[in-house]
Amino acid sequence: MFAKFSSIFSNYKKNSFSSLKIRNYRLYFIGQSISLSGTWMQTIGQAWLVLKITNSGTELGLVTALQTLPVLLLGPIGGLAGDRFSKRKLLYITQSGMGILALILGILVYTDTIRIWMIYILATGVGVFNAVDNPTRRTFVLEMVGKKELSNAVTLFSTVFNLSRIIGPALAGVIIASAGLASCFLLNGISFIAVLVCLYMMNPKEFNPVEPVKRARGQLREGFRYIKDTPFLRDLLIMMGIIGTFTYEFQVNLPLIAKFTFGSNVNGFAYLNSAMGVGAVFGGLASANRKSIIPLSMLKTIFIFGFAILFVAISPTLHIAILAMVIVGIFSIRFSTIGETMLQLESAPSMRSRVMSLWSVAFLGSTPIGGPIIGWIGEYTSPRWGLTVSGSAALIAALYGLITIKNYQLHIYNKTKVDKVVVEKEGGKL
Repeated sequence: MFAKFSSIFSNYKKNSFSSLKIRNYRLYFIGQSISLSGTWMQTIGQAWLVLKITNSGTELGLVTALQTLPVLLLGPIGGLAGDRFSKRKLLYITQSGMGILALILGILVYTDTIRIWMIYILATGVGVFNAVDNPTRRTFVLEMVGKKELSNAVTLFSTVFNLSRIIGPALAGVIIASAGLASCFLLNGISFIAVLVCLYMMNPKEFNPVEPVKRARGQLREGFRYIKDTPFLRDLLIMMGIIGTFTYEFQVNLPLIAKFTFGSNVNGFAYLNSAMGVGAVFGGLASANRKSIIPLSMLKTIFIFGFAILFVAISPTLHIAILAMVIVGIFSIRFSTIGETMLQLESAPSMRSRVMSLWSVAFLGSTPIGGPIIGWIGEYTSPRWGLTVSGSAALIAALYGLITIKNYQLHIYNKTKVDKVVVEKEGGKL
């Protein structure tokens, strides 16, 4: 019995962490693990800073919107840059830029010269760098690990992202109470050094490079046309647009429900964030050894994701809401990793960064629309209603996907049957 258990655990460990055997990805993973904790510290600190200055959910939604508006407006251009230039070099620029902006915010808060309009400008600057960084970073993973390990690498990165959601807010709560808000931003700025060092240590000869696209007229239109003419990619991005606009507004919903519904301080907000991170870590580790991706499993995931958010909305106490956020985290990471992996594997190599830029637009760039709406609902009705809208949007997206992506899966199944018949008639094997 013990030998059997050891064998199962050994296989699980081997499959779940297989992409970390690749040196370049291992370096990338280490650098991001350090930096992302700092990023979550800044997320908590910035949200609480805005509420401290303005006491307004609408203002909080506006700052979140400004940080993601450049992704909406410049995302396709950022994706084109990822297709045209070295992804590693682009990441040097974007990661350095975001680190500098974090240090500036920390200095302004430390010197007590911070004003809300300054937060607007700095948040917008982070968004500009993110418009290039997000699609570049996502497609850079494929160049490091190849198609075979892509699903595992995406899941592990999402897991460490959400592990940082646990560590970062927990640290933020302690640091804000003991050293003040400025320390969150200063430490985040310093943490980007780890990413730059790890990028420098990578061996370019071990990459699986994609030939850069040569500059030509109409390449942005070409990317949009490619997605329009590829139904599966188009429908998946529409689903993500719905969910990104109204469901992934946790930076607005959670501080509002923590402060105004449950009467908690910054620690309540941090606990809700951390609980989602705990769920996402468990969900990521459970999914990391999966090699096959099934569209219908994604739809089931979205349905449960939506219902879990609705349960948070009706939770009678903060403690129950925290427990419910663990479930939200589990199914949030399952949806995002399945969707990202399917998009990358189904995209033509020359279009991959442009496709992933629209994933970023749908995931982050839609926040300028949804953030203020959810913030307004939370402020003028109730934070519970804000979460209700978020959960309902996920259910609507799942219903849309049930019609469109199910048809795609049936098409693949029927095509496989036809190919099998043809091969058997020719005396071969599929």
